[in-house]
Parts: sequence; C-alpha cells; structure tokens
Amino acid sequence: MRDRARILILIGGHLWTSPRSQKEAEVLAAAGHEVTINGMWFDDVGAARDMKLVAGKPWQYRPILDIRGNTSVSRFCNVAVRARRRVDREVCSRLGARLPAALGYGAQQFLRAALRHSADLTIVHSEPNLWVGNALLDRGMRVGVDFEDWFSEDLRGDDRQSGAMRWLQDLEGRLARECVYSVTTSRALSNALAREYSAPEPAVVYNVFPFAETSAVDKTFRDRNNLEIPSIHWFSQTIGPGRGLEMFFEAARETTLPFEVHLRGNMAMNYADSFGRLVPNHLRERVFIHETVPNDALLSRISEHDIGLALETSARASRNLSITNKLFQYLQGGLAVLATRTEGQVEVFSKEPGVGLLIENNDVAGLTNALSTLLGDRQRLHAAQTASMRAAERTFCWERQRDTIIHYVERALAA
Repeated sequence: MRDRARILILIGGHLWTSPRSQKEAEVLAAAGHEVTINGMWFDDVGAARDMKLVAGKPWQYRPILDIRGNTSVSRFCNVAVRARRRVDREVCSRLGARLPAALGYGAQQFLRAALRHSADLTIVHSEPNLWVGNALLDRGMRVGVDFEDWFSEDLRGDDRQSGAMRWLQDLEGRLARECVYSVTTSRALSNALAREYSAPEPAVVYNVFPFAETSAVDKTFRDRNNLEIPSIHWFSQTIGPGRGLEMFFEAARETTLPFEVHLRGNMAMNYADSFGRLVPNHLRERVFIHETVPNDALLSRISEHDIGLALETSARASRNLSITNKLFQYLQGGLAVLATRTEGQVEVFSKEPGVGLLIENNDVAGLTNALSTLLGDRQRLHAAQTASMRAAERTFCWERQRDTIIHYVERALAA
C-alpha cells in the first residue's frame, strides 16, 4: 500500500444527498489516507444534516459555496452564483459557448478549491465537476471519475438540444479514457460507457450500503397507519413526474386488495395538482406523503414497509443502465421489490431473482398483476422479503464493495 495520500472528492451539492461519496471517503480514510469532500450548502436543513453526518468522522467535509442566503455574504453569493448560472446556460443554449456555469453551480469555485488543495488524487462526481476534472487533467494532475450516472444522457428538454449535451459527452469521454481511476454503478453502464467512448470499462461499485447498518433499525412504526394491511413504499428527493408514479397509480385503480401507499420526498413545484389527479378516489385516505429524513433514519423508515417500488424508465440511457440507491435500500430493509425491466435492475434480479417481481416498462396491466400477486399471497410476499434481506447480506452490501475502491485507488496513486 502507498503511503498516506491526500484525496479530494468533489460533489455537486449537500453531503447528505451523496451517500456514495460518504462511503468512498469512509473506506479511503480507513485505508490511511487524508480525505476531504468538497460540496455546497443550499439550505439550513441540509447544512445541519451535513454537519451531523461528518461529526467524528476520520475525513472532512468542506462546502466551497454557501448560498443559503442567511448572511450578507451568502446572500450576495446566492444572487451572483444563480445569475451566472442563468446567463451561462442561455449563452450555451443560444450560441453554443462552453461556459462552465452552464453545467451547474460553482464550477469555477470547485476548480479554485481543487487547485488550492493540490491533492494526490481528485475524484469528481457531478456535472460541473466533470469540467473541473478536465481542467485538472490539463494541468497534469491525477484525476479520478465516479460515473454515478451517465450525466450527458440524463439531460432533459432544451438542454438535450443545446450544445450542453455534446459538451458533456466530450468531458465524459476524455475522463473515461484518461483518468487513472474510473468507477460506475452497474456492469450495464460500465459496458455502455466503454463502448461509447472507446475507453476501458470503469470498475463497478454498486450503490449499496453496509449490511451492519441493519442492526440499528429502530423497529418502530412511524409512517404506517394500519398495520393490518400491506404497505407500499417509494422515496426520492423529489416527488414529481417521470418517476413511475403515474404508472403505479394507474395500476392501483384496478387493484381491489387493500394496501397503504407511503411516498417520501419533497413535492416538486407545480406538481401537487397533477399528483392529486393521479390518486384514485378509493385510495386517497391510504396515501401518505412524508418529508425526507436524515440518512441515519432512512433505513428504519424503509424497514417498516412491505413492498418497495423501483419503477424507473428505460426511455433514457441514464435511467435504463444505472441502478438507483432506492432498490438497494429496499433490499437492505427487507422489502419485496416491484421493479421495471431496465438493464440495471435486471442486473440485480439476475443475481438475486427471488427478491420480487420485474415488470415490463409502461406495462400497467403487468404491474396490476404483480401488485395483486404480492398483496394477495402473504406467503409469497414473505418469501420475497426474506430473499431481499439475504441478498443484501450476501451480495449487495458495502462490505463486498469497499475492497474494489481500495484496489483501484491504490493502483491510481501508483500510476
């Protein structure tokens, strides 16, 4: 093993929204390296969660931008950063100019912080930091990339038609080919990135969680209203369109067996009315919306439910090839899983087929049948729940992933 190295991890937001970077930092710090994560602060709640997460850790978290707006300095920073973002996006869209703020908040600030830090290895995790990674390569620095997603393929609307998509592809391609450390979230995505960019296949590090965390589940029921009927759970940072909820509630209209639905996340702006129209009348009193919770409370809240929804779409390559955190956390929580047949989710089911049921994309009738199967057969539901917990322990747990990170980082540091 190489002597103690300085490792910098760059994320694009609050620490609490990036569990992958936290686990990466934990592993590398345990291996004896000096690890710092740079991110941002957007609001006080998130900042408080970040500070709680980092307390007592053998690694550091430093927000290089504070745009909460609760001091004169941060208010000025908030206005300036958001204005720069709007202007650069408009110029990028209309003229094709490649301005870093068009990719996200704080790109220039992240670069300055990375140059000051002068780490032995800098690992980039987000769209603006893809630009930072390229800028560091230009300076001959050692750079790694974590393709948490296929960033360029995740663009929507006008951004796909602008120069932003082509620019992101160029940034991704260079990082995929030239970085000394490259990882991603699934074998399907690794293969696709290698083909697209004529690059080595990134190592696969699943977005899983330590199985040891199951011992901290509080075994209380804070979400559920009626323990006599099954409970279905879905969570994300945002409750909004394009996340499979439309398909689910359409299937729920035809499902007569009783169940509760618990959704956790922040309602997207201007989505409440549309969401209200999705929910069938007979189900309205059994649909519950919950706020997000701190990371250390999430598994306990997941674990009190019976079925987890992972209804991702295959329409976009980023969603089709990656595997979301929620699927792995359902396994860790011992939930049966109802998942759409994306390439990433098929990868999980191919290793552990007993954890639930796969549904074809946009197959409402298939989802209706799958719901009825699990809701109407408690023995089958229990078998899937048992299989999920077993899968989390023997296959999809962080204890089986961390050696991959150590191996590839040590190789990168020796390059």
